[in-house]
Amino acid sequence: MTVLVDLIAAARPNFMKVAPLYHALVRESAWCTVRLVHTGQHYDANMSDAFFRDLRLPDPEVHLGVGSGTHAEQTAGVMVAYEKACSWLR
Repeated sequence: MTVLVDLIAAARPNFMKVAPLYHALVRESAWCTVRLVHTGQHYDANMSDAFFRDLRLPDPEVHLGVGSGTHAEQTAGVMVAYEKACSWLR
């Protein structure tokens, strides 16, 4: 039985923290399946694509498409979109 591990990245510091975890988990993937989730907070291709390229991350399997807004709007958007992304697990 494998465990699903979602690595969620939103802002620039998250990408830098997620990258080493992603690479380590993929190497040890016998016990888990890794799913990269992008909140969509950085939706400018110049900014977002650079994170994935420079950190050798694949395209995210899930893109929540949250975009910009107030802190509360973005937080709520991530929570609602992520719940939908996990609904197949039930």
